[in-house]
Amino acid sequence: MLALVELIVVGFVVLTIIYVGLSLYSRRVRRGKLRRKWQNGPRLVDMDSFVRRGLRKYDTSIRRKLILGVYIIPVCLVILIIYLTNFS
Repeated sequence: MLALVELIVVGFVVLTIIYVGLSLYSRRVRRGKLRRKWQNGPRLVDMDSFVRRGLRKYDTSIRRKLILGVYIIPVCLVILIIYLTNFS
């Protein structure tokens, strides 16, 4: 039982580190794309406002929520492996 608790805690910590890194990377890439879009398009507002508005839209997008798959997919795979190992 102690091994299961250790697996859960260590797994959660590792997945959280991966999630934070992936989230920060994705946000940085989105910010770069918004800056390039502002530079190549008509400049109706200043760049900071344009980027801030674009990141606000990104925060509510489905792409941002898909990053939560970092938690869901590995947990489902571990459950499947445990099930197949014990009940097959």
